[in-house]
Amino acid sequence: MTAPLAKVPLGRRSGLTVSRVGFGSAPLGDFFEKLDEREAIATVEAAFAAGITLVDTSPHYGNGLAEHRIGTALRAAPRDSIVISTKIGRVMSPATPGGGPVPPPARGFVGSLPHRPQFDYSYDGVMRSFEQSLLRLGTDRIDILLIHDIDAWTHGEDQVEARYRQALDSGYRALDQLRAEGSIKAIGLGLDDHDWCERFLSAADFDAVLLAGRYSLLEQPALPTLLPLALEQGVGIMLGGIFNSGILATGAIPGARYNYEAAPPEIMDRVARIEAVCRSHGVPLARAAVQFVLGHPAVSSLVLGAVKPAEIDRNLAALDQPVPESLWSDLKTEGLLDPAAPTPNKEPPVLQTRETA
Repeated sequence: MTAPLAKVPLGRRSGLTVSRVGFGSAPLGDFFEKLDEREAIATVEAAFAAGITLVDTSPHYGNGLAEHRIGTALRAAPRDSIVISTKIGRVMSPATPGGGPVPPPARGFVGSLPHRPQFDYSYDGVMRSFEQSLLRLGTDRIDILLIHDIDAWTHGEDQVEARYRQALDSGYRALDQLRAEGSIKAIGLGLDDHDWCERFLSAADFDAVLLAGRYSLLEQPALPTLLPLALEQGVGIMLGGIFNSGILATGAIPGARYNYEAAPPEIMDRVARIEAVCRSHGVPLARAAVQFVLGHPAVSSLVLGAVKPAEIDRNLAALDQPVPESLWSDLKTEGLLDPAAPTPNKEPPVLQTRETA
């Protein structure tokens, strides 16, 4: 980075200020590959040294492994300078009854702590998950607590409605209580599904949303309704999955991933066409992917993963060089970008906080 990393309010409600790029720790749970422990921790330390102040994690990432690694790096950083976001929805059992076999890692993870996860969105489940995260992170407080993975992909069509009702009718009471007593500063949602985000925002009082994969250079299904609703309510949006699991970082190469799977032919074709427009303007695809999503005024921060210190520099370098306006207009002309999508400004949006509203 040639300039300090910008900091902006996380919406109008949270009272938190975050870096425009945050650190996403899903890969630190040994997602797709086992990591060297020291290098994984050094990557978090490099993020802090680069000015990243927002760190997102979850008990799900390696059954607590990512939280442990974040906690190790956190002990060498000024705690007040870091905004920690983690999630609820899974409670860990740390022992295997009778000394039986260690449960296999969750889908996509090749390593993890030898703990057994159980879905639990109830009041008690939220409180247990919160306490377990404090212990794994080695801290006395968490800034943002998010409801994780309420979607049909995780729970199946026959169970997702029951999970939603449990989270809203029971777990939400715990979140609201923790926020009211100051144990956490903000509550929100960490979901892949924009429709479920809208349901939650229409039913209860949330401060932030971490949305994965539903607003990117490749596709913008959250544009018509969720993002305007967040702006109206003052809810801060953090975006994960802006590379759609990899294809917007690698391009349409053999083996490229889309939504955690091998990209289908129609996605490969669309990305190849987007990449061709970017190439005609001399702009790397990954740079366009990063800068496009920052153009929406509802978006406060991008949560980008990394597993090596050098990848922190690579992620932040995508902010350094401007992207010509003509690139966005050409993408819209080619039918590759929603005509209503806002394009980036030279300066990040300034959102009113509670103090200035």
